Amino acid sequence: MIRRWLGTGAVIAVLMIPTLAAAQGVPGGIERGAREGGEAAGPLGAVVGGTIGGVVGGVAGVLGVDERPRFRAYAVEQRHPSFRYRDEVRVGTVLPAEGVTFYEIPDEYGARNYRYTVVNNRTVLVDPRSRRVVDIVE
Repeated sequence: MIRRWLGTGAVIAVLMIPTLAAAQGVPGGIERGAREGGEAAGPLGAVVGGTIGGVVGGVAGVLGVDERPRFRAYAVEQRHPSFRYRDEVRVGTVLPAEGVTFYEIPDEYGARNYRYTVVNNRTVLVDPRSRRVVDIVE
């Protein structure tokens, strides 16, 4: 019976991976969900927790739900100039190598691997290695 549940959970998780990978903030949500689910219910809990954590992480974005309004207020207070981008800015957009300034995100927001900038008057989180927008904080 347990093997059947584990097998079913694994199949569901594998089928959901492409969908989850396209969402924002998925890696942290999967890791956190798997860790907490594993602690609560063993291997099956880790599979279910990872899947649910990925979905929730995708909705919340790179920043957690609680951090988003605080970070948005922080970014507005900094009064950084807005970069004018000719196209619509969305998750996945790769910003140009020149003209865009990236700013450090304070450690308290838990997004150490990312930077932020303001594009078309919108605060966006960016992967500084690829210059790809990973989240839009509104």
